[in-house]
Formats: sequence, C-alpha cells, structure tokens
Amino acid sequence: MSDLDLDQLRTIMRGCGVAESTDLDGEILDLTFEQLGYDSLAVLEIQGQLEQRYGVLMTDDALEKTRSPREMLEFVNNLITAGA
Repeated sequence: MSDLDLDQLRTIMRGCGVAESTDLDGEILDLTFEQLGYDSLAVLEIQGQLEQRYGVLMTDDALEKTRSPREMLEFVNNLITAGA
C-alpha cells in the first residue's frame, strides 16, 4: 500500500466536519487539529476514515500522538510501513 500524503489527508479532513472558513490548502502541517477547527470527535472520524482506506489499526493512544496533520501523516505512514 502506498503512503498517505498531505493531499489525501486533506481530502479526508474535508469530509470530517471542518468549518467552511478553514483554509486547508494553506500551510497546515504544523497547526494542531484544534487550531484548524476540529474537535476530538472530528479527529476520531479522520482516524476512522484512515483505518478504512489504508487498512491500518489506530490504537486508543493515537489521538494523543496525532495532534497535527504532520503527526497524523507520520503516524499513519509508520503503520503502513510496518504492515499494521
């Protein structure tokens, strides 16, 4: 399976409850999901979509380890590489 890239993550994020005023096309890598307007339920929805699309299993502590898009990309890509 190929790695998750920022454009693919943005597509998923757009479908998971962000305000229309949020600019996901800008420099978002190091902004927290909270700064981008996502609450914890929306982040859980993002994680669920990633699990379905990429066949990874995100543990309960994933929410703590993925506070920004950059951290989410690294976390998911590590799972993909490990074959999780």
